[in-house]
Amino acid sequence: MFVRTVYVTGDPAKIDTAIKSLNTQGRDLLEDRPGYRGSGVFVDRVLGKLFVASWWESEEARQSSDEVLRERRASLLEPFAATLAVENYEAVVFHPVRQPQAAGGLRVSRLEFDPADADLLADTFRASVVPMLESLPGLARTSLLVDRERGRGLVGTLFIDRESLAASRGATSAARHEGAAKAHVTVTGLEEFEVVFAEVRGD
Repeated sequence: MFVRTVYVTGDPAKIDTAIKSLNTQGRDLLEDRPGYRGSGVFVDRVLGKLFVASWWESEEARQSSDEVLRERRASLLEPFAATLAVENYEAVVFHPVRQPQAAGGLRVSRLEFDPADADLLADTFRASVVPMLESLPGLARTSLLVDRERGRGLVGTLFIDRESLAASRGATSAARHEGAAKAHVTVTGLEEFEVVFAEVRGD
């Protein structure tokens, strides 16, 4: 699958308006697009951050959808959005365990790597990191997204509740350290979000 992410920052006091728009009009717009496989909205209410991901069955479907959704994105996010960044990725690993739940937790790790090591990263994540994450209580899903050309990636790990997310920090730190060393990647960012919704049809 292929993924588009939208990273938005703004006034925390205005974030609920954007969440409501994304959860209603935004989802309706996505559902109407060919090749749509699911999406997720994640929020940091304290700092005023929204992280939105939409999943597509092909790169063509993702590109086609963006031509339509680009025009509506700004209006959906008003008056919250002060900054907005859009990125595109290939989902090289998608490992569901159970259905994520609203008010659960998402941890996002941002990675940089030599583009020549993209396959090494994917193989290492499958062989070493996923088995370590599977043992964590409350794990709902983990995925690895890569931009092969730029040598950038995201690891998203979802938990069914915020307590499980918090309890996993030590173990996921160990998995992140081991995986980064084996795959020759640099971790450039680490964030946590509350799950508003997260539904992806991976089959």
